[in-house]
Amino acid sequence: MATHELTAANLESTINDNDMVIIDFWAPWCAPCKMFGPIFEKASEKYPDVKFMKCNTEVEQEVAGSFGIRSIPTTAIFREQALLFMQPGALPEAALHDVLGQVKALDMDEVRRKIAEHEKEGK
Repeated sequence: MATHELTAANLESTINDNDMVIIDFWAPWCAPCKMFGPIFEKASEKYPDVKFMKCNTEVEQEVAGSFGIRSIPTTAIFREQALLFMQPGALPEAALHDVLGQVKALDMDEVRRKIAEHEKEGK
């Protein structure tokens, strides 16, 4: 199994210590989560350089709350500690691979420059 459990205890270190992290926010009673789970698991085998994390929103309510999770499943992707993608709904397999490819292809220097510009405008 190439997925790992995301908890309040390992959230910060997971994001800080890995170049790219994808999180599946789910719950055991959620039918769409059950459909998306195997897709997420299969993708984790294909991308060994990406840290695949599953967050059970029933158990880790504080973590889910800190992300503002209102619908599950929700997928979130971090690269170099920046949250670049967050979308509710079960992603089809092709869409998951597509979004992972897009995030991997980003020029992170350009992303950080745009984030800095946006933060400057907000002040």
